[in-house]
Amino acid sequence: MKRNVPAVCIALCLVILAAYQLFETKKEAEASSAANAPKEMKYNKPVPSFTLQSLDGKSYQVGGPRDKPLMINFWASWCGPCKEEAPDLVRVYEKYKDRFDLYAVNVTREDRMGDVKNFVERNDFTFPVLLDTEGKTAEMYRILFVPTSFLIDRQGTLREVIHVLPPYQLEQRIQSLIQS
Repeated sequence: MKRNVPAVCIALCLVILAAYQLFETKKEAEASSAANAPKEMKYNKPVPSFTLQSLDGKSYQVGGPRDKPLMINFWASWCGPCKEEAPDLVRVYEKYKDRFDLYAVNVTREDRMGDVKNFVERNDFTFPVLLDTEGKTAEMYRILFVPTSFLIDRQGTLREVIHVLPPYQLEQRIQSLIQS
């Protein structure tokens, strides 16, 4: 029995050492991923800047002060709620286009260009359709699902994040954004 005590102590020390190393490695990995992660989106703080090309080849920039408030809508052609939301976006844009901008950012990395063009034509989008071909903008804005929209005031600060809303609520949010 006394011969087993040193072996048990050594085994126990090895288990404790292994647990400690596992804990430290996990802590270092979490610190590293937090340092490389996109900054958290916060209300009343500036939104991350980006420049994307649109379907018609023009470049559009987001970030910093603007002439008009902006709604950025991340979407995909295969997304059921995006199909449901599209007519409401068109209506609210047509009604308020002189007082706010709307950029529809297609998460192109997860979509097909033919499907994107068909979706835009079928829904009569008259606002700019930007292409996030590499997915970097969606990652920067921490898009977990589509559609997700960001309401940004004239100073370039985030006012609200919204998802599909009934038409009257969407219009209320746009009116509030315009008045801010």
